Amino acid sequence: MSVTSTFAFILVLLAVGRLLRWRGWVPDNAPDTLNLVALYVCLPASILLHVPAMTFKAELLGLVAIPYLILLATIVLIWPLARALRFDRGATACLLLQVPLGNTSFIGYALVPVLAGSGALGYAVVYDQLGTFVLLCTWGLVILAVFAGTKKPTAWSIARRVLSFPPFLTLVFALTLMPAEPPAAVGASLRMVAGMLLPLVVLALGMQLQLRLPRQHLLPLGIGLAAKLVLMPLLALGLCLLFGISGEMRLAAVYETAMPSMITAGALLSMAGLAPELAAAMIGYGIVLSMLTLPLWHLALGSA
Repeated sequence: MSVTSTFAFILVLLAVGRLLRWRGWVPDNAPDTLNLVALYVCLPASILLHVPAMTFKAELLGLVAIPYLILLATIVLIWPLARALRFDRGATACLLLQVPLGNTSFIGYALVPVLAGSGALGYAVVYDQLGTFVLLCTWGLVILAVFAGTKKPTAWSIARRVLSFPPFLTLVFALTLMPAEPPAAVGASLRMVAGMLLPLVVLALGMQLQLRLPRQHLLPLGIGLAAKLVLMPLLALGLCLLFGISGEMRLAAVYETAMPSMITAGALLSMAGLAPELAAAMIGYGIVLSMLTLPLWHLALGSA
């Protein structure tokens, strides 16, 4: 399937998911159920299928460093801007969490193979599991503790979250015990299950999509979307050039950085009462706008 047809397919599935939820034809927990199936079944299948065949290079250290440097750049950009523009605590927390943390697993794993080739998925998994996921378990908890007054995270609580996450455990297995060329029957089964990832994720996103514009958060929303979808991917591209990262690894790094804001991060912000409307808008508008910005990044990277 071409990139154009894939994005057309995504837009149709988003509309179908939104229609199903709007008409009440699915239960309220349907998006959660679809996401759980994608997270615990389809995603591990993708990891087992693609990661063992990944070629290890010294540049992997640079790839892992990129999401952490993106976080540092976000702090340097957002913190003084939020103070100068007098954003409230909720808006500041949203931007500090939702700009550096993208939807690098659900949407990222589904789209990176389409945009960059199947070989890039392994690098996307490394970016996500050793970068984005760790930051969610650390930086995410710090943001909640500082801005919402929740219990401060401990080293043990962070390690427990990381080590008990099924996709992370699958990644460890794929890197150590899974053969690069599994038996034909196993490989075929993994491909069928992994192929379900994109439609399940996009249907769930359509059911969760919210486009209500929070007028009091218009400026933070514009800054957050511009930083998430344009500035940070541009920085990731510059870091790839600096670190000598090329080929599929570079594509994976830029596309993963260019993904819209993480749904889990938005859920954490909403549960903590930190500008829930802004958090939902960052996700909803980010998903819709990424259907424009990701193809543009594809064109730019293809001509680079």
